[in-house]
Amino acid sequence: MSRLRTAAALLAAALVTVGLTAPGAPVTPAASAAETHRVLFDNSKAETAGNADWIISTAQPDPLAQNPAPTTDKNWTGALSSWGIALQQTGEYSLKTLPPGGTFTFGTDAPLDLANFDTVVIPEPNIRFSADEKAALMHFVQEGGGLFVIVDHTMSDRNNDGIDSPAIINDLFTNNGVDNTDPFGFSVDLANIPNENPRAVDDPADPVLHGPFGTVTGSIIRAGTTFTLDPADNPEVKGIVYRPGFSGNTGAFFVTSTFGDGRIAAWGDSSPPDDDTGQPNNNLHDGWNDPAGTNAALALNATAWLSEA
Repeated sequence: MSRLRTAAALLAAALVTVGLTAPGAPVTPAASAAETHRVLFDNSKAETAGNADWIISTAQPDPLAQNPAPTTDKNWTGALSSWGIALQQTGEYSLKTLPPGGTFTFGTDAPLDLANFDTVVIPEPNIRFSADEKAALMHFVQEGGGLFVIVDHTMSDRNNDGIDSPAIINDLFTNNGVDNTDPFGFSVDLANIPNENPRAVDDPADPVLHGPFGTVTGSIIRAGTTFTLDPADNPEVKGIVYRPGFSGNTGAFFVTSTFGDGRIAAWGDSSPPDDDTGQPNNNLHDGWNDPAGTNAALALNATAWLSEA
């Protein structure tokens, strides 16, 4: 176990299960472990620009300030509220949001420093990470943290600053100052796939496809992209959900890999975790409950795997 996760185990407090079923989640596991898994959702990189609403709650940094005991996806305001509430209801997770104006740090005294978390979720960033932030994120993963990135299709620059999420994540992977040699073994494709239903690979032992929140059979693309794998750079890279007709190193829609003591998961579209309950006047899509995919199980199992839950 890494130093980061050892510290988490020593400092975490035991929570009692609340016994509720999350909206759209196929299974809510009972809280049995003493460790609390700490997850930071990012909203510092224009995740609500334009028509986006990729937050678990408008109460930031602490979603419990909006509702301390949420029971439905409308108890927290945000298109990722179902994701956050499903984790909250297990009693095993502590959730926070890095608000607008915040920056990623690692190893400082800041309350939202990455060293205080097990996993960070970055849902379709629209502002480039600074050099210091890229180094912080890479060191966080290297020391045992979990990184969950979600991208969108190419030319999806929601805040019109000249860069979109595929370019931002590729820049993180290749220009981070810690390891610029394709450390995760995959890159984001500059593609725009309008509408498909990718399928999960047949791997009964995979902890993301068969995890504590249910079995993943597939996902959805509603204007998204894919990833190209390079196992020669990192043999741990693995595509677990693919576009129809694709396999191997191309057409991967959901990817997992490792770096140092940590883990990464990447999703090729922001539509699957969208629960259609965001702020007023946003045109959203209920991918969380879309019957064409098992997106709730995919998001939640991946969070558990990244957090080593």
